[in-house]
Amino acid sequence: MYTDPIADMLTRIRNANNVLQPETTMPSSKLKVEVARILTAEGYVDSYRDEEASVGRSLTVKLKYGEGRSRIVKGLQRISTPGRRVYKGATEISRVKGGLGIAIVSTSQGLLTDREARRRNLGGEVLCEVW
Repeated sequence: MYTDPIADMLTRIRNANNVLQPETTMPSSKLKVEVARILTAEGYVDSYRDEEASVGRSLTVKLKYGEGRSRIVKGLQRISTPGRRVYKGATEISRVKGGLGIAIVSTSQGLLTDREARRRNLGGEVLCEVW
């Protein structure tokens, strides 16, 4: 049993990316599916599937690589943890790598990227950063 499912998801994606695996599978939840949706929409992963497994549901994330198998995802970092929650207002959300990466923010209107949260003037819990 793990206590931080988002950190587990990011670690599975990071590990699969480091060894150039085409996809990685993990237990599914609504929050993980939303994180995968944002990563797909922003172009960091190719696609995702949420499907029935023998027990519960399974989330499969298909990773994306560039020319010559170069990695699209350079880094993933968990910001807010169960032991240390990080909340930011709309004006306090900083740009990731000067705007080259994204932060995923949990707001009252669902999970949003940092750009979208600033545009809508919404703050919330900063879950992770991807670049």
